[in-house]
Amino acid sequence: MRDEPGGAAPARTELKADCARCFGLCCVALPFAASADFAVDKAAGSPCRNLRTDFGCGIHTELRQRGFNGCTVYDCFGAGQKVSQVTFGGEDWRSRPGDEARLMFDVFRTVRHLQELLWYLTEALALPAALPLHPELRRALDRTEALTRRPPEELAELDVAAVRQDVNALLLRAGELSRAGLAQSGNEKNGKKGKNGKNGKKKDRRGADLMGARLRGADLRGANLRGAYLIAADLTGADLRGAELIGADLRDADLTDADLTGALFLTQPQLDAARGSAGTRLPESFTRPAHWTA
Repeated sequence: MRDEPGGAAPARTELKADCARCFGLCCVALPFAASADFAVDKAAGSPCRNLRTDFGCGIHTELRQRGFNGCTVYDCFGAGQKVSQVTFGGEDWRSRPGDEARLMFDVFRTVRHLQELLWYLTEALALPAALPLHPELRRALDRTEALTRRPPEELAELDVAAVRQDVNALLLRAGELSRAGLAQSGNEKNGKKGKNGKNGKKKDRRGADLMGARLRGADLRGANLRGAYLIAADLTGADLRGAELIGADLRDADLTDADLTGALFLTQPQLDAARGSAGTRLPESFTRPAHWTA
């Protein structure tokens, strides 16, 4: 990834959706198919039938009841307001001819990917164990932030996969450092040693198919669950402290009374897609989903 002119790093609040400052871009740019997540089909570039003239959602308080669960677990990581207010200077897609509106939708999809990377990089910079990587992480964050502010035509042509590959290599290293530090600390406390002089049991479940898995009360401290399929898994009472969850699919996973304190690269959409309870322990920066049981 080429160096780009630096700028101020985004605050965490800028990496969360602010629908009041967006022109309903996710409700137009993205397609969805009739399924358990969406009640109807919608083509990319076509406004959702529930989108109001003021760009608000006409059924926002009833999305789950009306069959639009997919909308409740989606987060653009702040791409909507950035594209609406910064990239296009406050001009909405309804005021633009067809090709210009399509450009806005293409840019939104690109910037959404970049904003997600900014979220992960910001999280990595908050990891004490990743301190040796902080200079590289900071440079990657500055470059990625600068990319989000490129002109629309350049953003539409940006090779997002290449950017993601570069950033992902850093995130992998940051996760490894953090999980290694957690394992060492935990095993020194418990006085355990493993094979080849390494403390603790290896918990590498990266990309594992754990759909519907019975993991009730499982000790998953410091586990690598990157990209794991945990759809409808029973994680009741599981210990997920320090587990790496980047890209893990938690749709309908049961997190009742689970402990996610210090979970690495956890996102709010992952929690929103799961089930939980008042006893589920979350990192301080996250919001307990409204649909979780009391």
